[in-house]
Amino acid sequence: MRAVTWQGRQDVQVTDVPDAAIEQPTDAVVRITSTALCGSDLHLYDPLAPFMTPGDVIGHEPMGVVEAVGAEVSDLAVGDRVVVPFNISCGTCWMCSRGLHSQCETTQNRDQGTGASLFGFSSLYGAVPGGQAEALRVPFADTLPIRVPDGPPDERFLFLSDVLPTAWQGVQYADVPEGGTLLVMGAGPIGDMAARIALTRGLRVIVVDLVPERLARVRARGAETIDLTEVDADDLGDVVRGMTDGRGADAVHEAVGLEAHGSPPAELAQKAVGLLPKRLQQSVMRHVSLDRMAALYQSIDCVRRGGTISVSGVYGGAADPMPMLQLFDKQVQLRMGQANVRRWSDDILGVLTQDEDVLGVESFATHRLPLEEAPAAYRTFRDKEDGMVKAVFRP
Repeated sequence: MRAVTWQGRQDVQVTDVPDAAIEQPTDAVVRITSTALCGSDLHLYDPLAPFMTPGDVIGHEPMGVVEAVGAEVSDLAVGDRVVVPFNISCGTCWMCSRGLHSQCETTQNRDQGTGASLFGFSSLYGAVPGGQAEALRVPFADTLPIRVPDGPPDERFLFLSDVLPTAWQGVQYADVPEGGTLLVMGAGPIGDMAARIALTRGLRVIVVDLVPERLARVRARGAETIDLTEVDADDLGDVVRGMTDGRGADAVHEAVGLEAHGSPPAELAQKAVGLLPKRLQQSVMRHVSLDRMAALYQSIDCVRRGGTISVSGVYGGAADPMPMLQLFDKQVQLRMGQANVRRWSDDILGVLTQDEDVLGVESFATHRLPLEEAPAAYRTFRDKEDGMVKAVFRP
């Protein structure tokens, strides 16, 4: 079968790989009908390259139709239409039973010191073949896939795999008081969707970004915007306080992470690490690596005293300095983590099955491409060109 594979730093290719197949009696094989490109995939494209192996199948936002099930699968059937969550959770362990599916004890990578395995996301998270492919082996077939109704187009449900639950959890964790203000840092797919979710809850939403097309999208949904190209980064907090009676936002959803602009020393350090031998790169990133922290530092400045910062942006550094005096003095609550997809999926599915597309999911993607065009899409997405916010591939 054809699949998008990692071949080296900033080098992904569509190649032939072994067909997905049943390996355990609780598995299913899903024929992929749509699969999306995520901002986290760009972390594999470069910063997390030391944990990748040439030939790894990447991608973690797929949906499709069940083609085969293992002998012990009782609830899922051939022909069912399903979305596959990006984190691989059993649904029955101590963590899963408490809604912490991203910490699933059955698939935790204890040898790496990380949480639940992820589809298509490096040896740090299990090196499990991903979903930018013609087919995917899905474990825990009775509890992991999200069954969705036939009829509506794929894009009504596709973003249940990652974007929707990640944004949903980000807004939940922000815990904005009724009628309060949520500042969203970054108008990429997660920030954009978080803004939409927050707006449907009657919150005031202010979004910060520097890409005109992204700002225009959230503005069209009703959010206020701040263009970082028109504001000195050091003045962002003052701008936000000026919009919020001098206090700052009730909560900040940080949807940028380690790819943040405005962190030149950390960016230089990341590039320097890339020149080291692979095993040394892994050691450095595990113990002393630094992230681009600009978006998080700005979030700390922009949140009001006693407010909450909800972090959905992915970080990988092990030695990043944190302004603990400021966090403590402002009495800031900080929440973060990989989305617990199955914790939120039923709630979100209830929204998606309404007659009206209230979150605009069917028009959310900006680009729809054949799977074979994935390498070019990765470059376009990385460079924020051609108005690309979200790309969907059709295998």
